[in-house]
Amino acid sequence: MPRRVSEDRDAEYSDDGRQPDDANAHSFAGHCPIVHAGAVPRVRRLASESDQTSRRPHLADVLLFSAGGVEHALPSLTLLAHRVRVLPPTASALASAPQADANIIDGTSDLPSAKRLCGVLNTIESSVPVLLAITEGGLPAISSDWGIGDVILRTAGPAEVDARIRLLRPQAAVEEPSGTIAIGPLTIDEHSYTARYRGRTLDLTFKEFELLRYLASHPDHVFTRERLLSEVWGYDYFGGTRTVDVHVRRLRAKLGDQESVIGTVRNVGYRLLRGGEASRDEPSATGHADDATAKA
Repeated sequence: MPRRVSEDRDAEYSDDGRQPDDANAHSFAGHCPIVHAGAVPRVRRLASESDQTSRRPHLADVLLFSAGGVEHALPSLTLLAHRVRVLPPTASALASAPQADANIIDGTSDLPSAKRLCGVLNTIESSVPVLLAITEGGLPAISSDWGIGDVILRTAGPAEVDARIRLLRPQAAVEEPSGTIAIGPLTIDEHSYTARYRGRTLDLTFKEFELLRYLASHPDHVFTRERLLSEVWGYDYFGGTRTVDVHVRRLRAKLGDQESVIGTVRNVGYRLLRGGEASRDEPSATGHADDATAKA
């Protein structure tokens, strides 16, 4: 067998020792795989698909807080592929809103209400940037104390709307401090699990301490009862939100100042007041709730 191969190879050379053209083709084929003509377009097509995927625009999850919907607040948004969910422009909707890449507040028809909504959004723990949609006449009323990431006119085109959504910068997240938390006369030691108010040591249960610690770690931020239940008690807790109300009532009783430390935001939830000023937005939600429901 090796001899036949040698003879065949010798036959490929001419008398002057050069390979003929067809022999060159055979020799090249013996060392490299043959690329069929149909494979070249296939390779190019795959590369083109890859390039298109890399250039595909980022699709954002957008929450629009508007009573009139997308067509009323920002018509060009309907021409884009971003996933948009419309929610009512209320404080309770803001507090219980799902996670998103951007929040858009409709200020095209009721600018004072939009400002109040931006204020509520600033008190809620959230790193989601805010885009305010307004008319040209509302521009002079906008200032930095609104706490928004950017503004956009209702008449903006699709390209501008898309660019502003993509360029929104997330708000700085509130990092939970470690060690000692001091909020006015309230001091919490996370290492020893002790809390002092106006120099007096508070006799707290574990869940009462955890609830107070969580609220104090995010002063002035409003949390819904559902959020507090999941953060302090955990997602696997099967009790209702009444448990949160009972624990808040207990904390207020032990603090001795009722709502001057833990305030209630009507139809939303609770917050720990940074300045310790009284905030009586609504009376205690539970009254004399049964303490049996508050067992951890």
